[in-house]
Amino acid sequence: MNASSGSSDDRPAHDETPPLALTIGEPAGIGPEISLKAWGLRDREALPAFFAIGDAACYRETASRLGVDIPVKRISQPGDALSVFKHAFPVLDLPLATAARPGELAPANAAAVIGAIDLACDLTLKGEASGIVTSPIHKRVLYEAGFKLPGHTEYLAERVGGSPVMMLSCPGLRVALVTIHMPLKAVAEHLSTSAIAQTGTTLAHALRSDFGIDAPRLAVAALNPHGGEEGHLGREEIDIIAPAIPLIRDTGAEVTGPLPADTLFHERARESYDAVLCMYHDQALIPLKTIDFERGVNTTLGLSIVRTSPDHGTALDIAGKGLAHPGSLVEAIRQAGEIAWNRRRRTAGAGA
Repeated sequence: MNASSGSSDDRPAHDETPPLALTIGEPAGIGPEISLKAWGLRDREALPAFFAIGDAACYRETASRLGVDIPVKRISQPGDALSVFKHAFPVLDLPLATAARPGELAPANAAAVIGAIDLACDLTLKGEASGIVTSPIHKRVLYEAGFKLPGHTEYLAERVGGSPVMMLSCPGLRVALVTIHMPLKAVAEHLSTSAIAQTGTTLAHALRSDFGIDAPRLAVAALNPHGGEEGHLGREEIDIIAPAIPLIRDTGAEVTGPLPADTLFHERARESYDAVLCMYHDQALIPLKTIDFERGVNTTLGLSIVRTSPDHGTALDIAGKGLAHPGSLVEAIRQAGEIAWNRRRRTAGAGA
């Protein structure tokens, strides 16, 4: 799988790049904990500057509970984070309605959770933040507070426009999904040549603009065992998936498939492509989480803004216990910074 073609020597100086906005997510979950832990790894992991949008008191209480000496500093505007980030955890303060208690959901705080997403979105659209990293939300609480959309991805798409595509990645693998959260029995009836072509086209463009891969290579997964065995185990490959492949090739990408999923994810196979276009959720997520469970990242392609997120939930059962691993958030921050830089580089090149 290709790495970004840009070298670190070409990257703009920190003072030229706005910081990333990190939303608090569900304050009773592990979001505040892994955010602080990620900041603590900023030097070791060479992370780009970021600031949190959330309740500064919640972050301070979390640091105290963890027994770590992490200074939390309120900032008045995103640009302040560039200097503060080196020595303190910068927070654009957005107070909660009630103090967060680990593992205990408080519907009264739903408005602040949504407000953090809205503010991050606004700041990114204005160019004051270079992208958004969203901490996990608890959807039921937000639904009860009037949240009308299935999740973060749909909400951001409604705010900024675009046709979002969910891409999950870990070191060594990128997978994009044609269908996402639906029963397995419904997948075949929801697949269409146009949906596969649109998802593949968005993926190919994103590999160029967001990941610096000038000649992307895509592998398209089959739906049925053994690729349908020439129609004997299902005709979706012949009737639906294969006709989408030349449409994706029109982007200039190298596209192979449909390929049987059971031989698509071993180490040697992964050297032959930059991303896999998968037909359904578990086809993509099982290999990804097997390869690297703790460093998976959810990236929303097809938006005008940069958005990544850790590939896990709120983990209410371990919140407040100091057990949460920050690896997925660290990778989400790193990837958001990479995408933001690649977009700035291409924009600068186009304007030259």
